[in-house]
Amino acid sequence: MAAMPLTSRNAIVGALTGAMLLSLVVPAVADFDNPKAHKPPEAKPQRRTAAEGIPPLPLPATPLRRSEKKRQPAPPALVGMINFSQSQFRVVDGQRVAAPIFPTTQIDIERLIKFANHRLKIQYRYVPTSLETFSWDPTELPLLYLTGWTPLPELPEATMEKLRRYLYDGGTLVLHAQCGRKEFRDSAVTMIGKLLPNRPLAEERADSPLFNAYFPVKTMRFRIDDKPFQQTEPKLYTVYLGCRPAIIYSPIDLNCGWDVANHPIPGGVLYHQDDALQLGINIITSTLANFQYARSWGTEKVYPQQDDRTRDQLVIAQVRHGGDWDPTPHALPNLMKYLQGNTTLNVQFKREEVDLADVDVFRHPVLYLTGLRDFKLNDAEVARLRKYLTSGGVLIADAAAGRMEFDAAFRREIARVLPKQEMKVLPLDSPIYQMPFKVRTVDYSSIVKEQNPSLNAPRLEGIAIDGQVAVIYSPLSLANGWEQLGFAYNRGYGDADSLRIGVNLLAYAMTH
Repeated sequence: MAAMPLTSRNAIVGALTGAMLLSLVVPAVADFDNPKAHKPPEAKPQRRTAAEGIPPLPLPATPLRRSEKKRQPAPPALVGMINFSQSQFRVVDGQRVAAPIFPTTQIDIERLIKFANHRLKIQYRYVPTSLETFSWDPTELPLLYLTGWTPLPELPEATMEKLRRYLYDGGTLVLHAQCGRKEFRDSAVTMIGKLLPNRPLAEERADSPLFNAYFPVKTMRFRIDDKPFQQTEPKLYTVYLGCRPAIIYSPIDLNCGWDVANHPIPGGVLYHQDDALQLGINIITSTLANFQYARSWGTEKVYPQQDDRTRDQLVIAQVRHGGDWDPTPHALPNLMKYLQGNTTLNVQFKREEVDLADVDVFRHPVLYLTGLRDFKLNDAEVARLRKYLTSGGVLIADAAAGRMEFDAAFRREIARVLPKQEMKVLPLDSPIYQMPFKVRTVDYSSIVKEQNPSLNAPRLEGIAIDGQVAVIYSPLSLANGWEQLGFAYNRGYGDADSLRIGVNLLAYAMTH
């Protein structure tokens, strides 16, 4: 069989939003019949008490005692499938018929949970849940699942606030468009934008744990209408809280329960069932691995030393940029707390958030820049940062979680800022590795060890201006170690060594 063509991300976006779908004879929303909705739930195994099914004994006989196995408790719930309880009335054949305001189907999550339990050797279940009755406690349901093919109902602001709090408390929301229907896609993107308006909804890249947590998902087959399968890189959009995706959205049907190979759906855009199951396993695996991190990240930390007056004051200005600019908000406070408790430096911590247009070398002697995704500086920001660095300022940067997308963006942007300078690996005799801690060997996170077992030396890069290192960059995360929250997918330094290196960076910035 000939290989299927690989469709680029841009091409599949166009297919979903433009000419390819318009070229199909797609039924209007009122006329679209989703065959997945007609498949009933799988029958649950019957559980009978000891006496059920046994004919009564004739009196006066005395029944014998028998030892019966106790009924096993239900497995814990992992996923809550959101159902809307409201109904609307339609006239069908002259009869007034009640129909759900938002139809949905359990076919995909039912099959995925069954497959995950078998493959991962776990025991979880999904349960229907209502936005009116749910407790909004992530420990009750770590993952909420929302799917459909019609427009989502507009949620009251009170419900949106509860859902927002659920996400910040560690919960995860997964949405996917049944049959890839535009009606659901448009309303889902609108809802996500209102839910977390200051957090970008962006496409996941190849190094994301969602594509690598259990199965390496590099390409996926999808089918439009009854046309032949095509192949694309996996497509998910996410909104991050910290370093984990709190909202996961698929514009293509994450079809885990329908045999689209033999039963294509007119007007539908669906992944092949086998590929969707693998991607679904990755979503479950990463959600479980991130859960304790997510719970800790959402807990507000209090740092009393932040407002204490001391002899010296160090202002670290964290740069706001167009990407996920603050994925590790607990990092700098934790680092400063460690500095005060483990060195003789008497420094008042003061963290500010600044735009590059407002930085000043006298008010902000140290800049810190981090992120997860791509970002771009405008020409004015490039010029301002160049002036700052050539006037004696120091920029410390690292890729949160060691994400490659940010790494590529930072290298591109710093080359625009300092086009005549080259970023080089700092040698082990650099002053940065000498004080107050002598750093020769370091411990790395488990992912780094798996990828590069022989690596045991620190690896920072820098750009020198007039003999002084003005830009210090770590492509492997320091900030996740500073936070000490146990992020499972960190490509970076171990906690202890990240703190030691961080203190050395601040000491260098203060003394050079």
